[in-house]
Amino acid sequence: MEMKKRALVSVSDKAGVVDFCKGLAENGFEIISTGGTAKALEKAGLKVIGISEITGFPECLDGRVKTLHPNVHAGLLAMRSNPEHMAQLEKLNINTIDIVCVNLYPFKATLERGADFAECIENIDIGGPTMIRAAAKNYQDVAVIVDPNDYALVLKELANGGVTLETKKYLQYKVFAHTAVYDSLISNYLASQLGIEYPDTITFAYEKAQELRYGENPQQSAVFYKEPFTRKGSLSSAKQLWGKELSYNNINDANGALELLKEFGSTPAVVACKHANPCGVGTGKDIYEAYMRAYESDPVSVFGGILAINGEVDAATAQEINKIFIEIVMAPSYSKEALEILEQKKNIRLLQIDDISARRESTARDMKKVYGGLLVQGYDECLIANEDMNLFVNKAKVEESVLPTGKTKTVYGTGVVTDRAPTEEEVEAMMFAWRVVKHTKSNAIVIGKRGRTTGIGMGQTNRIWAAQQAIAHAGGEAKGSVMASDAFFPFPDCVEECVKAGITAIIQPGGSIRDKESVEACNQAGIAMVFVGDRHFKH
Repeated sequence: MEMKKRALVSVSDKAGVVDFCKGLAENGFEIISTGGTAKALEKAGLKVIGISEITGFPECLDGRVKTLHPNVHAGLLAMRSNPEHMAQLEKLNINTIDIVCVNLYPFKATLERGADFAECIENIDIGGPTMIRAAAKNYQDVAVIVDPNDYALVLKELANGGVTLETKKYLQYKVFAHTAVYDSLISNYLASQLGIEYPDTITFAYEKAQELRYGENPQQSAVFYKEPFTRKGSLSSAKQLWGKELSYNNINDANGALELLKEFGSTPAVVACKHANPCGVGTGKDIYEAYMRAYESDPVSVFGGILAINGEVDAATAQEINKIFIEIVMAPSYSKEALEILEQKKNIRLLQIDDISARRESTARDMKKVYGGLLVQGYDECLIANEDMNLFVNKAKVEESVLPTGKTKTVYGTGVVTDRAPTEEEVEAMMFAWRVVKHTKSNAIVIGKRGRTTGIGMGQTNRIWAAQQAIAHAGGEAKGSVMASDAFFPFPDCVEECVKAGITAIIQPGGSIRDKESVEACNQAGIAMVFVGDRHFKH
């Protein structure tokens, strides 16, 4: 039998498919199609062979079975260079299929619109993945297209004599990438339905959002990928209003600023970040006051930094921002006047993130790639133990026991561990500093007053250096400030630095075998100290 040139076309995304099929017909291809695709092509005046004419069997089970038939798959998988394969097709009266154009049931879109479980399952494609995988396996003989962006390339090559082997290999790659993403969306959805937090094996789907000029350094290549589903309040949902493209470091640093900003909810807040660490944080009655407090916290480090703002940027705030060099401003909105002011700066980037204060979804996971593996954990969503504000009033339970050495071991529970409890103003300042230290790289110390940081020490290899750094940055502002430590004090030396600097209250997790020494040092100096139990290491 004489083999006819045939293309099988069945798409859920019909963008451009009519013109593509017209091009196929002009190049001598017969078009085989199914269901809604066949109707769309016939409406456009194209001659279509229904899939049932090929299979000799009607579409059935509400369309679940259409292409799962030897007359289809033998036509796809027969190797043209294998005489036995071609002889079998001749004997069985099966025609080859040279082009497959298929994209799959819209499973992602079904999830995005919040469909129920039954509808999601019904939108898992079976015949489509089977066909395109079969065609891709036989890539040397079959060109398989899953992306409408490739229609023009295929038509161009057909007009020049045929689809090249190089292009067929490229299309083969796109098929298996396409089905891998499709299957990962399904498996992750099913895991979420079953409440499986950490599967035995795990796959992720990400879409290329932006090619970056370079990575952390110019000699490193880099790309930014985003999750297939838009996450509220994330950088992947940002709309860039002004400025050149974001860099690798911009994106990483901006993410750190966003995570801290979310701690303040609807309270007007501004976070200034450098290298993913806060360098100045302020809250206030409005965004202008919050910005001024954040700026005044560390006017040196904020230069060249990133600002995350949880309210509209007005003209007055924009005027202040423009007095220094800022890399990025992120906010939910900008007044018209503010945009006109900020756009006077050529090198500033302005991002609009509508839901900038939105909290992460409870199922979100924090991931860190290491060479040869992946670390996965839940996000650190806790602030203090059950957000129990009585910690700042109630005395901590104290237990003492005698060790075999004869020494006494003192163990403190959560709550006030010193003779003096913090004042209301100190409690407010402590909670503010505690929010900031949670998002500062360990070892971390934050000192501050109500509504603003005064000094931040981060990323040190011991806690005393972090304390000394924070106090040095604060200068005279350290006096009357409070201190937050992301983990316990192993020695009383941090308290001793607080005494010299005039710090009046300390919030820390507690849990050191030498806690008693720090408590006694606080009592001698009249410093209030509270143990909250939860630490906030950030590496």
